[in-house]
Amino acid sequence: MSETMHFTVGGILEEMARRFPANDALVYPDRDIRYSYQQFDTMCDRVAKGLLAMGIEKGDNLAIWATNVPEWVIVQFASAKIGAVLVTVNTSYKSSELDYVLKQSDSKMLFLVDGFKDTNYVDTVYDVATELRECDGSELNCAALPHLKTVVYIGDETPAGMSNFNAIEALGEEISDEEYEQVRASLDEDDVINMQYTSGTTGFPKGVMLTHHNIVNNGYNIGECMRFTEHDRLCIPVPFFHCFGCVLGVLACVTHGSTMVPVETFTAEAVLATVEAEKCTALHGVPTMFIAELEHPSFERYDLTSLRTGIMAGSPCPIEVMKRVIRDMHISEVTIAYGQTEASPVITQTRTDDPVELRVATVGRALPHVEVKIADIETGETLAAGKQGELCCRGYLVMKGYYNLPEATALAVDSDQWLHTGDLAVMDENGYCKITGRIKNMIIRGGENIYPREIEEFLYTHPAVSDIQVYGVPDRKFGEQAMAAIKVKEGATLTEEDVKTFCKGRIANYKIPYYIKFVDEYPMTASGKIQKFKLREMAIKDLQLEDAEQVEMA
Repeated sequence: MSETMHFTVGGILEEMARRFPANDALVYPDRDIRYSYQQFDTMCDRVAKGLLAMGIEKGDNLAIWATNVPEWVIVQFASAKIGAVLVTVNTSYKSSELDYVLKQSDSKMLFLVDGFKDTNYVDTVYDVATELRECDGSELNCAALPHLKTVVYIGDETPAGMSNFNAIEALGEEISDEEYEQVRASLDEDDVINMQYTSGTTGFPKGVMLTHHNIVNNGYNIGECMRFTEHDRLCIPVPFFHCFGCVLGVLACVTHGSTMVPVETFTAEAVLATVEAEKCTALHGVPTMFIAELEHPSFERYDLTSLRTGIMAGSPCPIEVMKRVIRDMHISEVTIAYGQTEASPVITQTRTDDPVELRVATVGRALPHVEVKIADIETGETLAAGKQGELCCRGYLVMKGYYNLPEATALAVDSDQWLHTGDLAVMDENGYCKITGRIKNMIIRGGENIYPREIEEFLYTHPAVSDIQVYGVPDRKFGEQAMAAIKVKEGATLTEEDVKTFCKGRIANYKIPYYIKFVDEYPMTASGKIQKFKLREMAIKDLQLEDAEQVEMA
């Protein structure tokens, strides 16, 4: 087993620029951008100097609110080169959520694009920092956000009160090489460099503090599981603000000298076209993305034969979808990764040479230098192979903690440094893990434990089911009942009776969904995670189960 890497985020980029200077580092075919590693490293140096000239110091928190634009990746490395902490903001946030993150993170600077989907980011920032519109280019002085001093716009126009990203490089000319080197020499790989806000599938977002050592090593080991080399080209349609984009994507590439080919905002056709145009060898996505690509009307027109590997993660990966990805998308070495932001984020991953059975039935085994155990939920004792309990991990990947939330940190990471994931899992004798559900997602119906994942995997085998989510809703008699929200494949028909007949005699009666709803889409976070708690809330309202919910809560 190789040793852990000892690079800062900026340092690993410099190492790859030295080893593979002419290799493509960052490619945006639609923008006609093609930076080699040497060019990209030089650009990040210039922007890093510019940030110093704007008054950013080591340890300052900088927020970025943007889609997968080139400037996002530049800021990721430029800020790291001077030890500033990058705070990543969910692209789907609205004003109250932006206000919360900027306040909670004490961000000194905010980078933003013009907007995303139905949200105008410029107007939103004016709403939360009302003094900005009248700011004359000097430091912002905002009563509601006392730490926020500068807002930087990524784009051609410069809205009132903001600076423009395009001016940063020129400002860097004021900073001498000696001053820049002095800052870089002060960096330590155990410094916090990245703050990811948990996506809020449960509870309030918390700022997860990750170090250079956390994310460089996690990115490297993720890339190793896919057998990445300097010849690989990864299509990255998952958002950069999430660890899937900036660690499994960006850092898996940069730690291997591989090429990053981002898709700015996900559409199935943009992904298919990008893979073909750039002859990508790898592709990342959550299951819903792969389903959209496979079911796109023009799927057959695109040449995907360059693909070899990639990662499907973010939510449970349906077996039937995995089989189609391997067969129809030519991703014969597709891997499944499992983890959470607090673990930098990947804990376990399948390997490219694992049998297909393991790659579709498990989330793999621990990454190198990572300990994984299954713990009894009640006693905390380590369980034997084959027993279900909470998956816990320990090692270089565990976060420094939640920003300014020591009590929440102590609940997540125990005194022996085990991170408690809150996920139910079973580990076999070879260390391969199968996630059986979230502790909070477990449905208890009349004393019987029901694990939604089990029902989902069974119903995925129905030929008319495109996607399915199973969750618990309150019940006056049994405490809870299982409910299924089903997407039907295009051109297929399915009724509630069809579903129940399909289940009858094939799974236990108490596991057959009591309620069935057919949907066109699910409530999702911007990182592609399906929000089951929102499905539950909608069901309680639709089925008028508010009084049953109160009984259950009592």
